[in-house]
Amino acid sequence: MTTRRQFLSFLAASPVAAYALPAFAMTPKIYATDGVAINGYDPVAYFTQSAPVEGVAEHTSMLDGATFRFANADNKALFDSDPAKYAPQYGGYCAYAVSKGGTASTSPNAWTVHEGKLYLNYNRTVRGIWSRDIPGNITKADANWPNVLNS
Repeated sequence: MTTRRQFLSFLAASPVAAYALPAFAMTPKIYATDGVAINGYDPVAYFTQSAPVEGVAEHTSMLDGATFRFANADNKALFDSDPAKYAPQYGGYCAYAVSKGGTASTSPNAWTVHEGKLYLNYNRTVRGIWSRDIPGNITKADANWPNVLNS
């Protein structure tokens, strides 16, 4: 996983240099802090409330070794019925970084739901860059995922 400094340097680099961003070995499939995905935010709330909402420890589910928290039992039930529908794309790593061939952490406040899928970004500034060409960035990220985890 890239560090904040590495990712900021990446953003400041020329467009040609951005494509050379290295991926790192042994990256977990789901971005999680202390085992908790999306910094403890409820992935379903992005769809049902159009906002980041903190989850609680009383309502959790496991997916690919990470704990997802939910604001309530209804959101947990929705997630459990179709995790692929609600889980963030690219394991919750920054979608823009994945489109460039790397990984980076994400902020729960830098999000986009596009065509029924949740995408997270490093911060709101990066989300703005990502938003300039969402379909193109998704195409690039899809081509890189999940190989960026193994490089």
